[in-house]
Amino acid sequence: MDEPSAAELHQPVLLEETLGFFTEDDRLIVDATLGLGGHSEALLTKSPEIRIIGIDQDEEAIGLAGSRLERFGSRVRIAHANFGDIKKVVGPEAGKVDGVVADLGVSSLQFDSETRGFSFRYDAPLDMRMDARSERPTAADLLMTLSQVEIANIIYLFGEERHSRRIARWIVEKREAGEPIRTTLELARLVERAVKRSPKDKIHPATRTFQALRIAVNRELEILENFLSDAVEILAVDGRLIIITFHSLEDRIVKHAFQRLSGKCVCPPRIPVCMCGARQKVAILTKKPIIPATDELEKNFRSRSAKLRAVKKLPPSPKAEN
Repeated sequence: MDEPSAAELHQPVLLEETLGFFTEDDRLIVDATLGLGGHSEALLTKSPEIRIIGIDQDEEAIGLAGSRLERFGSRVRIAHANFGDIKKVVGPEAGKVDGVVADLGVSSLQFDSETRGFSFRYDAPLDMRMDARSERPTAADLLMTLSQVEIANIIYLFGEERHSRRIARWIVEKREAGEPIRTTLELARLVERAVKRSPKDKIHPATRTFQALRIAVNRELEILENFLSDAVEILAVDGRLIIITFHSLEDRIVKHAFQRLSGKCVCPPRIPVCMCGARQKVAILTKKPIIPATDELEKNFRSRSAKLRAVKKLPPSPKAEN
């Protein structure tokens, strides 16, 4: 039986909405989270003049995306890197980029993997590294080495899980009893026992905990903040930055960063002097985030939490140059 293609494995989210921010006059676009290449393929098809620089840290995804985009030849350059390295990857073409697209969701390839540890649907080692070959600690390593307080903080801050202290306590108790959590099903079952599931809950009790650990393992939110500033920096004037998020923590970071980059102070109201460094570098193109239409939700359940925000880079103001 043939292996499924990248197109069969993944449906790009908010595809038409993303394409709407680009024109046939665009020449260079960076797909900062290439994944399986869905957004890149559509952009390359939109205009024969567009070139793509694709970035991804998952070598398996790069292989599949490379095959998918092979027919576009030299119009595609793929880098094995984290999207936080965008300035290094783009290199001398910084300032010539017409657009940057970043879909921050976990790809179907990763989520559906029976071995990568992203999902509790399969019993797998609790890994969760986007780059499976990196030397970063796995989720199991974190649960084995961090203190109870540190584990609780991760689950609360990155998963917004109100039962984080109980979950952390049970994890540490298991560890001290010589039964550390090593697999996805071990963790999912522990969380399910620790969290009383309400009949109104639409998601599995372990969903927030798994999200939190994935974010911690890959330093996703820390990298995201720096990436947003770097992405605007490499854009040409009038270049667009398109970000698709899938949970409230990411969306909040993007929203506040875009506000700051548009010149709006986001400091607490009681601070007498602006400390956030707000300076107008972009114009916000989406007053409210764009969400999937009903027909997309029906075709792709995983798009349900997606939100798209976009900005356009402005020419430097005379004041900023002085």
